Amino acid sequence: MDVFQRFEAVVADAVNALVADGTVPADAANAAIVLEPPRDPSHGDLATNAALALAKAAKTNPRELATRIAMGLARHPEIASAEVAGPGFINLTLEPGVWQAEIGRILAQGADYGRGDPKLEALPVNVEYVSANPTGPMHMGHCRGAVVGDALASLLGFAGHDVVREYYVNDAGGQVDVLARSAHLRYREALGETIGEIPEGLYPGDYLIPVGRILAAEHGDRFVGADEAEWLALFRTRAVAAMMDMIRADLALLGIHHDIFSSEADLLASGAPQKAEAELRARDLVYDGVLPPPKGEVPEDWEPVELPLFRSTLYGDDIDRPIRKSNGQWTYFGNDMAYHAEKARRSSALVNIWGADHAGTVKRIEAAVDALTNGEKRLDVKLVQMVRLFRAGEPVKMSKRSGNFVTLADVVNEVGRDVVRFMMLTKRPEAMLDFDFADVVQQSRENPVFYVHYAHARISSVLRRASALSLPSPAPLERLDAQELALAGLAAQWPRVVRQASAAREPHRIAFYLADLAGAFHTLWNRGNDDPAFRLFVEEDAALTAARLALASAVAQVIRTALGVMGVQAAEELR
Repeated sequence: MDVFQRFEAVVADAVNALVADGTVPADAANAAIVLEPPRDPSHGDLATNAALALAKAAKTNPRELATRIAMGLARHPEIASAEVAGPGFINLTLEPGVWQAEIGRILAQGADYGRGDPKLEALPVNVEYVSANPTGPMHMGHCRGAVVGDALASLLGFAGHDVVREYYVNDAGGQVDVLARSAHLRYREALGETIGEIPEGLYPGDYLIPVGRILAAEHGDRFVGADEAEWLALFRTRAVAAMMDMIRADLALLGIHHDIFSSEADLLASGAPQKAEAELRARDLVYDGVLPPPKGEVPEDWEPVELPLFRSTLYGDDIDRPIRKSNGQWTYFGNDMAYHAEKARRSSALVNIWGADHAGTVKRIEAAVDALTNGEKRLDVKLVQMVRLFRAGEPVKMSKRSGNFVTLADVVNEVGRDVVRFMMLTKRPEAMLDFDFADVVQQSRENPVFYVHYAHARISSVLRRASALSLPSPAPLERLDAQELALAGLAAQWPRVVRQASAAREPHRIAFYLADLAGAFHTLWNRGNDDPAFRLFVEEDAALTAARLALASAVAQVIRTALGVMGVQAAEELR
């Protein structure tokens, strides 16, 4: 139990005391009471809205109720003061020993500090991310979702969940037929045919040249003039396999590895869409009907067609959605519905990381999961906005049509895996992110990657120097002053960040937290630059040096652990 959990229990005890004496109704004790760090550190260590949350039920003035709660809290041995502020908030200042003990706890638990208990958080969670069409190498359009998904999977695992990382391979449909035809063109080229400009509609990238050479070596000129029906399936299978090998290699550059690769083609072959349709029809959630005409001006060739429709309007969608086309083939939604039904059988909770261009399909997929699981399973879709590339402020042009796009491998090889991963988490995923090749490697305070690494590298440097010293053990942490203990308090927020970020499915909160923690450390470091008495090393005072080094070690441990959850290795030194 961390500091916040312990004092949430203390506040709950104070509320229960008021329930016992009749001041607060028993059913009001479950109100949304929050305990959090105050925005202004001068207001104390913790703040609670307990009185504001309970005042209406207690039929009393919030400040009066806050005063009574504060009186009870002030009697707790670890609370130095409890003061009422504003309309009824209660600000708590904890005894220094609380933060001194937390430093020891961080050092004792090491990389496990903040880790959730699997016995309490053993919920099986499926995180599906990337799932790019297997038609070419990974580009920067895929990168952000890949990092967000992988960091979220790591965060959920650290929080105690049983996590499965999944990639859905879209190896059925028109795009892989186009891939096969593009590979056939490169196959003919490998056999000596001169290929001029790539025909419109085929994939133009050079990445298919090796695939064509392999096919030429395996089959000779057997399929040069053959009918498409003779080679399409074969070339599709081989080309998809080659693209998936390329995608896996690209993702490995970012340290990303999936547990499961689910095939759309295998899903169709198994009859999963038919099973999902039958199940929903049996519950009158799929029916044969006609969609309303398109909004606005109706095309002259529009005709009403009866289609099997899923009753997604029962779940908040604006219209019911077709699961098959007029030719009997499954719609994208029909396939996705069946795929999510299969995933739901394997996991208690589902998380999808999708590009923002999929926003229009979120509600219908959430509705399908709700229907297919009788509301027992939850699908949480996180939408990720695009990344805009710049070089020294100038936009980097990307043209997927010409095949000359910026690949993920290009970026990782230029600036490094850790820089790419960290930068992808520096904003909320639904906000556009600008990635400037010059800025992300700049050694300045404005670069969050550098600023966090610099904090860890500074501490590592000091600890290397301290290894030759004879310092008292255990360190007398009572020697630390208020500003130093405030830094310990910020480090002690890490378990709370883990709980809240995992519950919200928001790994970017870790990057935000690290920026605050690094900033607080650098402020303390600069205090030592201004006055030698505040440096981590105080030559004439070994006890104070030991205490400050223990604090620095604890901060470094939290930075190292948090970066690890992000998939980033902490820097021991900067060059």
